[in-house]
Amino acid sequence: MRIPLLLQFMLLVWSHGLSQYNVKIELTAGAPVKPDDTLYLAGSFNGWNPRDPDYRLQPGGRIVYFLNKTLPAGSFEYKVTRGSWEKAECKSGGEAISNRLLKLESDTVIRLMVEEWADRVPPKPKQSTASKQVKIVHTSFYSPQLKRYKRIWVYLPKTYNARKKYPVLYMHDGQNLFEDSCSYSGEWGVDEYLDSLKSGACIVVGIDHGGAKRFNEYNPYDHARFGKGEGSQYADFIVKTLKPWVDRKFSTLRGQAHTYIAGSSMGGLISLYTLLKYPKVFGGAGIFSPAFWTAPAIMDQITKQGKAVKGRVFFYAGKQEDETMAPLTLQAMEKLRAVSSAQIRTIIRNDGMHNEARWRVEFPLFFQWLLQSEK
Repeated sequence: MRIPLLLQFMLLVWSHGLSQYNVKIELTAGAPVKPDDTLYLAGSFNGWNPRDPDYRLQPGGRIVYFLNKTLPAGSFEYKVTRGSWEKAECKSGGEAISNRLLKLESDTVIRLMVEEWADRVPPKPKQSTASKQVKIVHTSFYSPQLKRYKRIWVYLPKTYNARKKYPVLYMHDGQNLFEDSCSYSGEWGVDEYLDSLKSGACIVVGIDHGGAKRFNEYNPYDHARFGKGEGSQYADFIVKTLKPWVDRKFSTLRGQAHTYIAGSSMGGLISLYTLLKYPKVFGGAGIFSPAFWTAPAIMDQITKQGKAVKGRVFFYAGKQEDETMAPLTLQAMEKLRAVSSAQIRTIIRNDGMHNEARWRVEFPLFFQWLLQSEK
């Protein structure tokens, strides 16, 4: 019997992933570490949790810290933190560093040095990088579903005219979409790209993540390590509270065919979940580097609810993110394609990594393809 190429690929990755290797991290904190500091690794192996007790480094001497772990073969990205992203490692001048890369093919010892900590560099005045089309329209928008407040950003096209109506794209992690000064490791550049267009006007609504609650808000399922999932309530917030407010305040095309949702990592997961839960509200989705490993139940949900999904669905994954990213993305895509009549586009990059710089590159491809239905 001939095995489909996709299945062959997934079986190969799966069998490769069965290999387990010992990893020892030895960290020399070139930057000062105070007695009450606690160091952690945060990466694609633990959902980028900056304070994961399972990835706490142990003091091993005056200036050396160590961590011993067993991980499956594959590629991982990570950084060192002191318990939060505000206290993550950075360059000596305060600039953010790129994600560290671990390609695990055998037992490995890694020796690191931290140049500086982001919270201990004197802040430099930052000029706003957001275009004049971007506004923070609410600093404390209340979500009764989540029982907390949200900052809301809105990008209005240069040609915005209240007498005309526009499609709307809702995006997660609003801190990282338009403004470099409040993003952790660079922005998507959504506004710069949209400003450059001569056609394809669209309103973009950016929703700030919930900080320490981000993992919970963007996961529709409970997780043994990270706690209770609030993704269902978050999806309800967008549809039942935020969207009606946006439709009242701005000149929008309110129908399903003109309403879209997109995000990356955990934001990719919640984008697909929201599309499945509200197929009559959203006519398209951008699912970038989705953290499906945190939510295996999403696969069954695709099979059960995917038939109702219409419009356009865009999947993106990079093979340098981790060993499961591309296979799980392809699995979700195939499951959706099997039950849905939606138009689906999937991009897998051999050199793709898990960061805003890569999503900035892929966003124009997604947007051009998505908005074809508006022409």
